Amino acid sequence: MQSRLIRSLDELPQSARGSIVAIGNFDGVHRGHRALVAELLRVAKDHAAPSMIFTFDPPPLRLLRPGPWPQPLTWMERRVELLTQLGVDYVVAYPTSVGLLELDAESFFRTILIDELGVSGMVEGPNFRFGKNRGGDVDLLQHLCAQHGLAFSIVEPQRIDGDWISSSSIREAIEAGHIEQANQALGEPYRIQGTVITGAGRGRTIGFPTANLGNIPVLIPAHGVYAGRIIRANRNGEPSFPNALLKAPAAIHIGPNPTFGENCDKVEIHVIGHSADLYDASLEIEITHRIRSVKKFASKDELLEQIHADLRSVTLALSE
Repeated sequence: MQSRLIRSLDELPQSARGSIVAIGNFDGVHRGHRALVAELLRVAKDHAAPSMIFTFDPPPLRLLRPGPWPQPLTWMERRVELLTQLGVDYVVAYPTSVGLLELDAESFFRTILIDELGVSGMVEGPNFRFGKNRGGDVDLLQHLCAQHGLAFSIVEPQRIDGDWISSSSIREAIEAGHIEQANQALGEPYRIQGTVITGAGRGRTIGFPTANLGNIPVLIPAHGVYAGRIIRANRNGEPSFPNALLKAPAAIHIGPNPTFGENCDKVEIHVIGHSADLYDASLEIEITHRIRSVKKFASKDELLEQIHADLRSVTLALSE
């Protein structure tokens, strides 16, 4: 079954009722989330029931607390894609409202899970909280499930080298430029998405055209030069670029250009071996390795020498 993003319970197909459900943000769909999904699918199979992820859009924190808020690791459609790949049948992004957040834990359970979804079971982590002021915990959830004859399972958090995997720890790694560490916890390379906007055009004049990416909805890694690949490229919703562009190696520069006296942060992508005009294209890029920090060079020739070295490093990193 191919799951799709369901944004209103009015859109929920009858076949989704009776699902085994896991509730959470699932930001990043990291290895901890994947362990929970694996248990969700196991319980669903045992009960011959569909599987469902129930999340919220926007995250409740955005209504409960004034900004700034943490930048997400994934945009919602990407979360659906990842959860679908794992085998989840239905993904609901429930519209968060003040009224929803005012429901106490038992009212939320009864109104949303029983009346609206008709769930046949729940799978959660041990730190799960629900209802107004996060008043409900897994003990209450287990009690309510037992009252209604529903399946219930708890999945322990996952660790790497003794450290818990969480969206916040992955966010910290990305903000520090530790992209390989973040990717290990995610289970696959981190992705950003955005639209190619007008830049200074300087890269093309020195033989290394770059696409400047704007309107990025997720967390941008720390300043530096990174290795990555173009995963998707389309313009006006149509894949109007050569197939060779996809999975092509790319050098990604994040931050200012101090050599040219520019202090504004930018995300610039040079696709190795391609010079296609990407202006106004929507790009999806995976970031695999950090190559170096941002530096100021004494001359254009010194910069060009470093660019050549960077491209060799990117090619080598992506060939591993």
